[in-house]
Amino acid sequence: ERDEVAAERDEFKHRYYQVLEALRLARHHRFGTSSEVDTGQGKLFDIEDESVEAESTTEPSSETDKTRRKPKRQPLSKNLPRVVIRHEPEETHCPDCGDELHTIGEDISEKLIFIPAKVEIEQHVRPKCVCRYCEQQGESTVVYQASMPTTVFPKSFATPSLVAQVIAMKFQYGLPLTRIASLFSDWGIDISRRTLADWGVQGAEILECVWTHLRSHLLKESALHADETPVKVIGSDKSKTYMWVYCSGTDGPEPPFYNENAHNIVLYDHQMGRSGQYASQFLDGYQGYLHVDGYKGYHDTAATLVGCWAHARRKFIDAQKVQGNDEGGVRVALTHIKKLYRTESLLNKRGSTEAERYSERQSTSKPELEKFKKWLDKTSLRVPKQSALGKAVYYTLGQWDKLMRYIDDGLLSIDNNRGERAIRPFVVGRKAWLFTKSERGARSSCILYSLVETAKANGLIPAEYLTYCFERLAVEPDNLEALMPWNIQGLKPVK
Repeated sequence: ERDEVAAERDEFKHRYYQVLEALRLARHHRFGTSSEVDTGQGKLFDIEDESVEAESTTEPSSETDKTRRKPKRQPLSKNLPRVVIRHEPEETHCPDCGDELHTIGEDISEKLIFIPAKVEIEQHVRPKCVCRYCEQQGESTVVYQASMPTTVFPKSFATPSLVAQVIAMKFQYGLPLTRIASLFSDWGIDISRRTLADWGVQGAEILECVWTHLRSHLLKESALHADETPVKVIGSDKSKTYMWVYCSGTDGPEPPFYNENAHNIVLYDHQMGRSGQYASQFLDGYQGYLHVDGYKGYHDTAATLVGCWAHARRKFIDAQKVQGNDEGGVRVALTHIKKLYRTESLLNKRGSTEAERYSERQSTSKPELEKFKKWLDKTSLRVPKQSALGKAVYYTLGQWDKLMRYIDDGLLSIDNNRGERAIRPFVVGRKAWLFTKSERGARSSCILYSLVETAKANGLIPAEYLTYCFERLAVEPDNLEALMPWNIQGLKPVK
C-alpha cells in the first residue's frame, strides 16, 4: 500500500511540474520576448575554450563603454535623378571695391522629394478608312482599320502595368484590397474592390503557366526546402486548409556560392489539408534532398529528408525559458548546437566550396555531433519524457538521422530557415486579410505569391517582372523559358 501511495505521489509530482512548465512557457509566450536569443547568445560564434575563459581576468575597458559612435546617415542612391536648384548670392560685386565676385567652390545639400504615382489614360485611336473611288463606282466598300495590339486583357481597361501594380501592392506589400481601392481614389480613379479582386484572379489564371514552368525547374534542383502553414477559406467545407511552400537556392539575388547552378525559386501550393499525400503530389517522385521540420507527412515523399537544427534548438530554448540555464543541462545542449552553427558561420564567411564544406563538417561538426549524441542518450534516461527538457531531448533523438544528414553533402544546409523565410511573407500578409473567400481565390494567391517571391529572390522588382510576363505572354504564349527570372535581361534590379 505504501508503494502505491509513493507511486501516486511521484506521478502527481511529475504532473505538477509538467503543468508548471506549461504555465511558465505559456506566460513567456504571452508576455515575454518572442526572440529565441538566450542569455549566452552574444557568444554564439565566439566560443572559446572554457579553461581560457576561466583564466582570463582582463577587465573591460571603460573607454569603450563611454565612447559610442554616432550612427552615420546613409547617402542617397546615386541612381536617383537629380534636379539641381542653384541659390546664387544676392551680391554679384564686392561691396568694398566694386569688383565682380568669382566662385571659389560650392556646398551641396541633398533633399529627398516624393512624387506620387502618376496615372494616365492610354487612348487607342483606330481610324476607319474607305476608298472613295470604289464607293463612287458603286462597288462594295471595304472598311480598313488597324487591329488593336494583342493583350492578355482584351475586354478590359486594365493594362499589364496596372494589374501588375495591384498584385504587387497586395502580395508584396500586404495591402488589403480596400486600402488599394482607397489609394486609387486618392489618385482620382474609382475602382471597386470587386474589380481589383477579379483582376487578381484573372492575372493568376494567365500566369499559371509560368508557375507550372517554374515547378518543372524546381523539381530538377538537387536540394529543396519545404514548409506549410494554415489558411482559412470561407467557402470551403474544411475548417482549415494549408498553404505549402517549396523553394530552392537562396533569398537572392545570387545563387548559393557553393552551388552556382542552383536557381532561386519559391513556389506556393494551396491544398485542402496537411496530409503527406499533398507533398507527394507536388514533388511527383522527386528523389533529391528535402529540408523539412519534424512533421511526419514529408515521410510519404520519395525525397531524402534533411532535418532542421533550428527547430531542435527551439525546443531547448523553450526548456530554458521554463527551467533556467543551469537546470537539467539545457546550457550543455545549447552550447553543442552553438558550436555547430559556429562552423557554418565560418564556412559562409570564407565562401567555402561544396567540397570544402563537406570536409570541414566531417572534421569539425561530426565529432561534435557524436559528443552531443552521447549526452542526449545519457540525459534521456534521467529526465521525464513530458518535461520541457525531455521533449527537447526526445525530439532531437527522434530526428537524429535527419539532423545528421547535412554533414554528408556540401550542398545541404544545417537548417530549414530558407523554407521558413519563404513562408513568412504569406504569414505576414494573412494578418492583414485574415482569410480567403474561395478555393479559387486561394489558388490564385499561391500563384501570385510564388511569382512575387521568386522575382524578389532573383533581384527583380515584382511589378516590373509581372508586367513583362503579361506583355510577353500576349505575343509569345509558348516561350515560357524566356519568362524565367534568371533569363530576363534589361529589367531594373532591386537596389
